[in-house]
Amino acid sequence: MTPAITIEGLTKQYGALTAVDGLDLTIFAGETYALLGPNGAGKTTTIEILEGLRRATSGTVRVLGFDPIADHRALHQQIGVMLQEGGIFQSARPLEVLRLFTAFYDRPQDPEALLHLVGLDNTVGTPYRRLSGGEKQRLSLALALAGTPQLVFLDEPTAGMDPAARKVTWDLIKGLQADGVTVVLTTHYLDEAEQLADRVGIISRGRLIAQGDPADLMHTGTRATFSAPPGLPPADLPGVTMSETQPGRYLVEADEITPAIIADLTAWLRDRGVLIRDLRVGAAGLEEVFLELTEEQR
Repeated sequence: MTPAITIEGLTKQYGALTAVDGLDLTIFAGETYALLGPNGAGKTTTIEILEGLRRATSGTVRVLGFDPIADHRALHQQIGVMLQEGGIFQSARPLEVLRLFTAFYDRPQDPEALLHLVGLDNTVGTPYRRLSGGEKQRLSLALALAGTPQLVFLDEPTAGMDPAARKVTWDLIKGLQADGVTVVLTTHYLDEAEQLADRVGIISRGRLIAQGDPADLMHTGTRATFSAPPGLPPADLPGVTMSETQPGRYLVEADEITPAIIADLTAWLRDRGVLIRDLRVGAAGLEEVFLELTEEQR
């Protein structure tokens, strides 16, 4: 697989503060990679270095084979950047902004087609300041696609969107995936990372602490969860501990969750006339894994 991004020993310091601490990371061409971390973990600094907006203190960074600082102009013809907010004149209208931005690129998209793609046809005459938060986000996504990029950086792409607009944005990102575009995603919506990312990287205190397919990260093999009526006593099963983490939701832990343990657990519940629901082996979701791994920093 061809690397789209290579980071080796990346460090960024602000005086006595080390924001990124010897980070090593490879993102492959055509994959969608979600970079996650709590506030202050160093993910925004890392992304801004990749975009050529900040200089690294030390280490090596290559994006599509370019040095983001030395080859800034050449790199920016190949990438798209979706900012979470700002950068647009308040009185400008969406189509005007798109016509301006597409003029900067050697391989521009059609501005009217982009406006239609993100569902903003009815905002042609609306000043930017009067757009809703979700509409501003969709315009920002359109601007990131203005130069037909090989790689796009999406910073909180669905922040402020209603569920319908969020689904449209997810479909657009999946369309980029189908076209072979590399997507680097930062988001606080962990279900978004689960749905869209081929791989997830979790950073804490400027270091990569976990990486992999979302399903692999969630399957720990040492826990199971299930729903049942609240107030059950702890299960008297050898090698197993059971606790009620919230009313009606139970956590079962063992050195390894085996088929025999699941069979014993369901038999124990049957003997008490309890109907089990939503049984899941592994973490309940990527959010649970994220919270557990980043607990020290938070």
